[in-house]
Amino acid sequence: MDTKENVLIIGAGLCGSLLALRLAQRGYQVKVYESRPDIRKSDISAGRSINLALSNRGLKALRLVGVEEKARKICIPMKGRLMHDTLSNTFESNYSGREGECINSISRGDLNCLLLTEAENHENVTIYFNKRCLEIDIEEKIAQFESEYTKERFIVEADVIFGTDGAGSSLRKSYEKQFSDFLVSQEFLTHGYKELEIPAGANQKHLISKEYLHIWPRGNYMLIALPNMDGSFTVTLFLDFSKGTYNFKNLVTKEKITDFFESDFPDTLSLIPDIFKEFENNPTGKLGTVKCHPWSYKGNTLLMGDSAHAIVPFYGQGMNASFEDVVVFDEVLNKFEGDWESVFSEFQELRKKDTDAIADLAIDNYYEMRDHVANPIFKEKRTIEMDLEKNFPTQYFSKYSMVTFNEHIGYHEAMTKGRAQDKILLKMIEDQEFSSSMKMSKEKLKIVLDKIHLATRKIVN
Repeated sequence: MDTKENVLIIGAGLCGSLLALRLAQRGYQVKVYESRPDIRKSDISAGRSINLALSNRGLKALRLVGVEEKARKICIPMKGRLMHDTLSNTFESNYSGREGECINSISRGDLNCLLLTEAENHENVTIYFNKRCLEIDIEEKIAQFESEYTKERFIVEADVIFGTDGAGSSLRKSYEKQFSDFLVSQEFLTHGYKELEIPAGANQKHLISKEYLHIWPRGNYMLIALPNMDGSFTVTLFLDFSKGTYNFKNLVTKEKITDFFESDFPDTLSLIPDIFKEFENNPTGKLGTVKCHPWSYKGNTLLMGDSAHAIVPFYGQGMNASFEDVVVFDEVLNKFEGDWESVFSEFQELRKKDTDAIADLAIDNYYEMRDHVANPIFKEKRTIEMDLEKNFPTQYFSKYSMVTFNEHIGYHEAMTKGRAQDKILLKMIEDQEFSSSMKMSKEKLKIVLDKIHLATRKIVN
């Protein structure tokens, strides 16, 4: 197999830059074209980059290309959620009952910069910025681009083309135009998001605990905050576009915004000094899910990452799922290298059900985060789950743990088994078989564990 084949990657975001790095390590000649400027030389537009949660699946991918330790140096570990109520009281909910399991807050821009630099360190990688892809001829493997500044149009030929250019993928749009059997669905939430900021205190000190992902759950909307390395927090408001007493359409005056935050998020007003300016200047983004099929045509092209399976951010798995694409693709390449059609077909077969599953779980978690985390029954279920994980760390894994900390378990398996466990636990709580306030012995917990395992097997099998 001639590993000097010419590979074209459209999109130099997180998935594209990671893919470029891995293919370069394997000896391919890689060209990457990106419509935006080089983020290492220009700032990301304010308000357009939701902070990312890097967890085990993403770390596994970074380990594959040898940059895990560099990435960890720009991470802040978060051991759980810290909920804030309307009276400014807080209560914590750890992500796991096992010691040391946490997710990591990381800057999208900083991680992207790291991957771009690592990729460009390879002589067989060239990255072009400010070059917008207009269309791809799938049959001929030719992509047409336009320079953002000169508006000059040009074509690029390759042996194989990857689309990693996000939810608005030009390759996916080319599929839609050229193939009648291509199926795509795009579903948007009625809620959007707007980013705000809690600035750092003196000496870059975090003004609230950096050990948690902070959530202000309010039923139909919520606020979250993730820590940054410079002592600040990226705050994101998730709110309906037009419905409800408060919505993005009517939050346009200083008085209305003040009323909203005094009523629902009183403890944040003193933390976000430029809230009115940020509301005015930061854009309101959409939140949507993209599913499509097939991801590849003729063994010439392949969709990966958000281009194939964009999801809403509420499970913290969008980036992790895209990174896991690269891991799975690399494993398939080991098996079928030299036969792109087999590589692409096998990759899609392995990934499609898992990416559909995490898309559905992300929607579920949206309602959980805004509605259920403050619910007494949900809190009781989480307490029992933490006790089970603490006492039986190798025998019980909650749905969240399977998704977030068990990279050897596929998303579909985690969803199926996790939903079954949730159903059983909630039924046991409803039937008052136990209570988190009972402080159960390990022997009693073992009885609960065995019952969950038995009932789960019956549901799953």
